[in-house]
Amino acid sequence: MHNGFYASIMLLAGVGIPVMASGNALLGARLGSPASAAAIMFALALAVALAVAWATGGPQRALLGAAPWPYYLGGLLIAFYLLSITYLGPKLGIGTAVLLVLLGQIVAAATIDHFGLLGAPRTPLTLVRALGLAMMAGGVLLARRM
Repeated sequence: MHNGFYASIMLLAGVGIPVMASGNALLGARLGSPASAAAIMFALALAVALAVAWATGGPQRALLGAAPWPYYLGGLLIAFYLLSITYLGPKLGIGTAVLLVLLGQIVAAATIDHFGLLGAPRTPLTLVRALGLAMMAGGVLLARRM
């Protein structure tokens, strides 16, 4: 596949984040329970992921225990994200909440790349990269005038 196609998929995934945050915040308010809204979102996500896994041949090994425990932290992190955005999104405003998440992603991605953490290729934080990241962070902050 072409890198442009992959980039388009990731851009669409990015578009989905504030849509998901808004929808889940509304669902949490309607149900009177942000945790219940998150549980429903997880149930739907699990159903879709299982369907895709089944349609593509499924895993070659057992789902749990096939990898070291740190590989499973993504599940905990997505739960933390979904619960926090569902509860705090309406309090901060969805735009502010998502932009703060984006700021956290920028810092974490730069750190992971610089040190080559979690199996990522090492990409040192040069002055040019640092300036670019600072401009992105500044743009996030300016967009919400925090």
